[in-house]
Amino acid sequence: MSTTTAAPAAAVGAPMGELALRVARRGGRSVAVHQFHQGALRVLRPHYLDDSGQLGYVMVNPGGAYLGADLYVVDVEVETGASLLLTTQSATKIYRTPGSFAEQRMAIRLGEGARLELAPDQLIAYREASYRQDTRISMHPSSSLLMSEIVTPGWSPEGTAFSYEELRLRSEVRVESTGLPEGGGLLALDNVLIRPRLGASDVTGPGFMEGRSHLGSLLVVDQRVDQALAEELRAIAAAHGALSGVSLTATVGGTTGLMLRALSDSTEELNRLLAGCSTYLRRHWYGQEALDLRKY
Repeated sequence: MSTTTAAPAAAVGAPMGELALRVARRGGRSVAVHQFHQGALRVLRPHYLDDSGQLGYVMVNPGGAYLGADLYVVDVEVETGASLLLTTQSATKIYRTPGSFAEQRMAIRLGEGARLELAPDQLIAYREASYRQDTRISMHPSSSLLMSEIVTPGWSPEGTAFSYEELRLRSEVRVESTGLPEGGGLLALDNVLIRPRLGASDVTGPGFMEGRSHLGSLLVVDQRVDQALAEELRAIAAAHGALSGVSLTATVGGTTGLMLRALSDSTEELNRLLAGCSTYLRRHWYGQEALDLRKY
């Protein structure tokens, strides 16, 4: 649904920021056993929000925004039985990217019985921004993933909501185990492409954003995911004003994924919707309360 346009050049050279984090379970709680950062990425001091032993980290970009040709590389591993909550200090802002897109590459590995909650603040794409995000996740069948994301358009001088060039958000989830046929396989491949300025049609129209400006996503992968859970989360989402839908992925090694997608005109509304679903899972599966990150 777009005009033919030459693709922007890929980000080249050394990454603007690199972060590597490996978490293991030690003495009844999760701790970092390896931590590395370089350039414009780092993490704040670790914290524990409750007595569950779940480790919390906040990622920080001291530069404040992603610019053209910037490349950020994040590597996260959660070892057997460990639990990690990973969030960001503030919104990820994509500014003008003339000549080349900004890019983030994230690799995630979850060991047996490991758990990861990935809950970043919203992604904001400003005027003439082009951004690509590639997230690759490898999971043991018994591990658990909860990953949320909100995409919002940034302010432009003309007051136009959709003034960025392009957003490409790709997430690939594979279930890996030597006990599975052929070692496992692809569970889900989610590919979001929004091209407002290059598109031949209005992305807010039918079949695109349905008149909405903000996109929210929640990906849940766990052996406990089933149709009953999908109905529970659908009911939670329906209590909000956003347009929403829930679908199940294929099942690999007894593990199934669930994708909830929501459209709104408000970051706050999507935050409440996704938080409601997250809180339900935290209480139902782990006996934990709602997240209170106290970042503001």
